[in-house]
Amino acid sequence: MGSLAARLERLRASLIELESAVDLTPYGAHRDSARNLLHYLAFRRFDLRRDQNRLSHWGLSSLGRSESHVLYNLDAVLSGLDRLRGRPPVLRPAASAPDPERGRRILARNARTLLGPTRPGRSVRIMVTMPTEAASDYGLVRELVEEGMDCARINCAHDSPAQWTRMIAHLHRAERSAGRKVRILMDLAGPKIRTGAIRPGPAVLKLRPKRDALGRVTLPASVWLVPAPSRSPSPAGEESVTVPRPWLLRRRLREQVEFRDSRGARRTLRLVARAGIRFRAETDKTCYFTTGTRLVATLETGRTDVAPIGPIPRIEERIRLHVGDRLILTARPVEGEDARRNAKGRVVRPAHIACTAPEALRFVRRDQPIWFDDGRIGAVVRSATAARLVVEVVHAPEVGAWLAADKGINFPDTKVDLPTIGPKDLEDLRFIVRHADLVGYSFVHRAEDVDLLRNELAKVGRPKMGIILKIETRTAFEELPGILLAAIRRFPVGVMIARGDLAVEVGYERLAEVQEEILWMCEAAHVPTIWATQVLEGLTKTGLPTRAEVTDAAMGVRAECVMLNKGPHVVVAVRALDNILRRMQSHQAKKTAMLRHLHVVERFFEQRGSSTPGR
Repeated sequence: MGSLAARLERLRASLIELESAVDLTPYGAHRDSARNLLHYLAFRRFDLRRDQNRLSHWGLSSLGRSESHVLYNLDAVLSGLDRLRGRPPVLRPAASAPDPERGRRILARNARTLLGPTRPGRSVRIMVTMPTEAASDYGLVRELVEEGMDCARINCAHDSPAQWTRMIAHLHRAERSAGRKVRILMDLAGPKIRTGAIRPGPAVLKLRPKRDALGRVTLPASVWLVPAPSRSPSPAGEESVTVPRPWLLRRRLREQVEFRDSRGARRTLRLVARAGIRFRAETDKTCYFTTGTRLVATLETGRTDVAPIGPIPRIEERIRLHVGDRLILTARPVEGEDARRNAKGRVVRPAHIACTAPEALRFVRRDQPIWFDDGRIGAVVRSATAARLVVEVVHAPEVGAWLAADKGINFPDTKVDLPTIGPKDLEDLRFIVRHADLVGYSFVHRAEDVDLLRNELAKVGRPKMGIILKIETRTAFEELPGILLAAIRRFPVGVMIARGDLAVEVGYERLAEVQEEILWMCEAAHVPTIWATQVLEGLTKTGLPTRAEVTDAAMGVRAECVMLNKGPHVVVAVRALDNILRRMQSHQAKKTAMLRHLHVVERFFEQRGSSTPGR
């Protein structure tokens, strides 16, 4: 016991030594948070696993739950050891340090200031990424607010200022309807490295009915005929083509319309449903529409009534990649193309695609790994220049993988030194400070980046605006202690654990421990966290969750906020997440298991005929 006490005294001395080496004056009212973070950093330099069991055996804290109050917990354990050894507790002078209750209060206050109040019965907030439809569909936004959304995220890497303005107007209208405030976070795009555009395919729309194994039609192909000039979405979200409005006004249900498709094949459409001036048409045969395809109807007089189909968008192409394929990543802004093959199927020119951040290529070296599309395709750099990389695919499904435009590119072993705030970000920042509550800082790499954004916010008139630091690279994770120390000088600030890019950067097998370490360090700094990326992804996109993602969502209760991405079933996902978080918060708070009454034990007592003890 004496040797253990001596080790813990040395541990305590290291905490005080690190604290005294840092000037805490700039932290002002947040000095206790900076001091506690320093204590935690010194604390985690020691391996205490062997000692934890001994402390628990003696009925003392194992120190495994010290994040928000490190020095206080350590001193309590040392005092307990003094008593067990029959010695009077030693007075250990030190600057004030938060106790467990105060540590929790500081974190709760910081979260409330940054993210707003929680809802009755739920201590964790829900954030939702706004889809493009939020700009035109007020009903969607209202449902999200009513079902439990506390924060709305708008990603400036997508959509336009005009669409952002409409989204925000709908959010404010929904706030008034619900009688509660919703915080608005707008993310700066930052130096996201993505694949460039791919040369589009022909302007053609293919309709194909579904058939059974015997070739019989089980579901006709359908298309909405909508009035020109706009190619507005169809009521059912299905395919649509434009035709002249006067021609549509002359149509009637159950009418048949004939045409020759792009191959010259004779085809017939049946008008089976109507929504205003729009008609849904069906066909039992495969057909191809191109711009100008002539639809021919017959009037009651017997005369033909002809209408050309309006512009058909060109097909968005993708690049097919298999293990062993070569791909050229170029700095030139050229449209990407799939590999070109000869008559025998041999590649005569490998596929190529541009990089949206061409300056990043100069940092890449031969034999370094590269990942595309959130880790779905892995490759190794075989040759590297500032103008282009030649990479070989080493990781892809056996059947191959499709690489599309605007997909993320990660260089996990490369120190890519790009400005974290570019010209577009500065332009977007002027919009953000006028319309949002929080600004999301993408691809933070080091402590200096935090000061850079604060300075830019001061220039546009909001020096104290709330900042969300997105930890999404290996460098950001490795520099997190310094980033947090810089950030907490000027609250409000929070951290988003952006697990998509982070998983690619650190490796999927390390993601679980990395996200835990981020949670611990942020709690030590009393900085609120956002659990993000692919939360209830299956439910949001398909309407059906997997068991694994429900478990993952439940673990989000240890953060101050959980973020959902956009998807056709996002309203259902918000409702489900609200339910999951409400249930889990009575079982867990951060790392501490809550010893609430368990209903599952009642059946055991009922079977034994035992009375239920008082609760």
